[in-house]
This record gives sequence, structure tokens and C-alpha cells, in this order.
Amino acid sequence: MNNLCRELLDWVDPQIVAQKLIQIYGEPGLVWLDSDGSKNGRWIILGADPIEHICSHGLPNDPSATNPFELLRTIHSGHWSGWLSYEAGAWIEPNNPWKQDSMATLWCARHDPILKFDLYNQQLWLEGIDRKRLVEIRELLKELKASNLQKNQSLKRTKEFQGIAKEKWKWLNNKEEYAKKVATIKQYIEEGDIFQANLSTCCQTKNTANLLSIDLFKRLRQYCPSPFSGIVVATGEALGEAVISTSPERFLKVLPNQKVETRPIKGTRPRHANPKKDSEFAADLVSSLKDRAENIMIVDLLRNDLGKVCIPGTIDITQLVGLESFSKVHHLTSVIKGKLKTNKTWVDLLEACWPGGSITGAPKIRACKRLYEQESIARGPYCGSFIHLDWNGQFDSNILIRSLMVQKSSLRIYAGCGIVADSDPYSESEELTWKIMPILEALQ
Repeated sequence: MNNLCRELLDWVDPQIVAQKLIQIYGEPGLVWLDSDGSKNGRWIILGADPIEHICSHGLPNDPSATNPFELLRTIHSGHWSGWLSYEAGAWIEPNNPWKQDSMATLWCARHDPILKFDLYNQQLWLEGIDRKRLVEIRELLKELKASNLQKNQSLKRTKEFQGIAKEKWKWLNNKEEYAKKVATIKQYIEEGDIFQANLSTCCQTKNTANLLSIDLFKRLRQYCPSPFSGIVVATGEALGEAVISTSPERFLKVLPNQKVETRPIKGTRPRHANPKKDSEFAADLVSSLKDRAENIMIVDLLRNDLGKVCIPGTIDITQLVGLESFSKVHHLTSVIKGKLKTNKTWVDLLEACWPGGSITGAPKIRACKRLYEQESIARGPYCGSFIHLDWNGQFDSNILIRSLMVQKSSLRIYAGCGIVADSDPYSESEELTWKIMPILEALQ
């Protein structure tokens, strides 16, 4: 393992560390994979000033484009983190139509060293092989610890954060337009063409204040903490692009022993400040036959996807349609586990399951085609994944929902709903608001 150094250091708040890293190395190249301390949110991973990166733009019909999955296969060791966009599916199903997004299809970087914050035990680990950089980061952390910085100091910005008024965000589809698209999807379902489709739309605004990505993320992590959240700020060919996520959903995890896990989410209700009302919303979700059916369809789809690369007989549903409550919403979550075949890797698993079943539909290929017809623009990183590979070969990823796409001139937020036979078009429009409003409120 090239003499990997793994050292336990004195605890320093990750937000303070991130701010200091940006002051020294700049924002481009920052990777901060965040967690909320919940049962699935133990670790925070932080890296800056990457050693190298890989990047891919475009679709298979572009002669200059590179297959993002083949690029991922060139990764052999080290800590790699980045994003993979929804439209990477074009390299798996090239016969389906796909829209092209202006952001990178894949951006992934190797950081050495990286910092790992264990929220359960309040421990801070430094990992890497570059001795010079290890010394730099070690000394930086000692200085931060010695200066007795308090957490609220890390919230100070280089310039005052100027919030974005909710009315400045423009929806790509209003409620009536979205409801009409839902009705069209329902017609396909009634005809037996598909069983379910996750129809999304977008709201966007101009980044006229040139807001820093890190400031946007700090606002979101304060108001919408989630177990699979984070920020990735690109360099190189994708300079000026960033993805910020408050996702509650794990996509795929692979342990060094080849055991895998996926945690699809389907079914949503908002949280309420009144405990009695909050419990009523949760109970309504648990008792909803529509939401349960939606979740089970995706469980079946993902079992089939895992079956392409897992050892027969190892796939097991360890949680079926369980209630999980997050900072702003209640969700129904299932957990499926398996074990990869000895000749399969995490990239093979990613290919077998891409794009994720919970954000496409069933059957997946047909649902993707219908979504292409109904959705006005490419999804880009939305409904793709943050991905992370560590020194031990452990892989983890989320589903990029509740996420913000940042470009030099614009900000985009998407939301989607799973449409099934008994979906009510206007209720689905209302669900979009439950999902996206906490982000808009956090940023105002």
C-alpha cells in the first residue's frame, strides 16, 4: 500500500479545517463529503489541492468524448472522490436518447493526504503517502488547535453572504405544466408501457452575486443536515463547476470483502415543528399503499441490477419499506445487500446499476426513454452520484438528490417524484415543493 500513513490527531471542527484549507489552497479541487452523525452518517472526508484528476464531457456520439466508466477503471489506488452524472447512462444504453448537459459527465480527483472525521468517536484521522504534504497538513491542524478557534468563527465569510430571494428562482415548469407531464406518464402506465417513472423538473437562477460554492454549502449543511451530503468543486477542464448535495440517500457501497449495499428511497412527507403533526405525517407515509408500492417496485429493480454482478444466492433484503426521518422530510427506505463475484469490481457494479433505479423507474430502460421525452433539459449531476474510493478499496456513493449544481453564471436545483398508476398529478406537484423548499429557504 506504498507505506500508507494513518495518524490520529487532535479533534478540530471540520468546518474550521475546510475554511483554512480553502484559504491556503483555494476552493477549486475541494472535496468535502459530509455526514450528520446519524446511524448512516459517521464519517466526514475532506481533501483539497488534488494530486491528479480525471474528467469526461459529452455523449457517445461525440468523437472527442471519453467513456466515463473506462476512465474510472484507470483508478488503481489512493483516495478518489468526485461526481458522475446521470447522462453517463448514455454509455450503457447508447440506443436510448439522452440530452447533453454543459457540466462534466465525470469529474474525479485523487487527494493525498485526506482527513477523515469520525463523528461517533470525535476522532480525526490523517491518511496519505506524500510525506511532505502530510507534514504540511499536520502542522496546519496543530496551529488551528493551538489557536483555540471556535466553531462560529468558521461561519465568518470573506464577504457577507447575500441570500437569494425565493422569487428569484425560476421554475422550468410551473405546477400546471408539471401536473400535465405527470398525467402523460400515467397514460403510459395505463397502457402498460412502464410501471413507474421518476419525473423531475428544475428551478434556476443567475449567480449574479458570484456566491462562493463553500458559502452555499455551509448554509445548506446548517439548515438541511443529511447523511450523504457534501460539496465537490472541480478543477481543470471543469473549472468553475461545483456540485453541492444534501442527499439522504446512499446509492451503492462496496466493502473490501466485496459485500455490497444499496439503500433506495421512495416515499416522502414533510417534517413538522409540532411533534403531534410530525408523527401524523410519518404515520400517513407508513400507511400509504401508493408509496409502499413505489418503493417495492424499485427494490425489485435493484435486486435485478445487483444480480448481474453479485454471487447467486447472496442478495438479501434486510429492510423493506422502513421509515427513516431526516432534518426536513420523512422517507421510506429499503436496504438490499449482496456480495460481488470475485471477478467483478466496484466499477462493474456501478455500470450494472446505472442510472439508479430510485430516480429512473421500471422497467428502467423504457422509463429513461419516457423521461427523456417529458423532461425539458438534461439532468447533469442531478440523479447521478458523488463517488468515493479509499485506500482499502472501499467504495461509497450517494444519489444526488436535494442537490445544487453550480456554474460560473448559474445555479440549478432539481426535484422529482415517482409516478405510479394511482398518482395524483397535483399532489405530485406539491411533493416537489416539500423536497426543494428547504433548500430555497436555507439560501435566502
